[in-house]
Amino acid sequence: IIASLDRGDNDFNNILTMSTGNIEADAADMCCASCGVAEVDDINLMDCDACDLVRYCSDKCLQEHRSEHEAICIERMAELRDEILFRQPESSHY
Repeated sequence: IIASLDRGDNDFNNILTMSTGNIEADAADMCCASCGVAEVDDINLMDCDACDLVRYCSDKCLQEHRSEHEAICIERMAELRDEILFRQPESSHY
């Protein structure tokens, strides 16, 4: 890695970017997608029932964020459906 730093390799920069992205994704998983409240001892966030991409602290936040989240949610539901479909044996595909 030190040699990479000296040469300014793109591989090192890519690794750094990927790890930073993971930290940001982990932080987003711990916050309400609507109001941003963090998950702590007395606040349990619930996943979107359809796609599991976002989490909410209340039904109110889910409803308020729905219009913003709907397109991504529908796309993810289709991906999940396809994953399930293609895991099944071919004889069950009609």
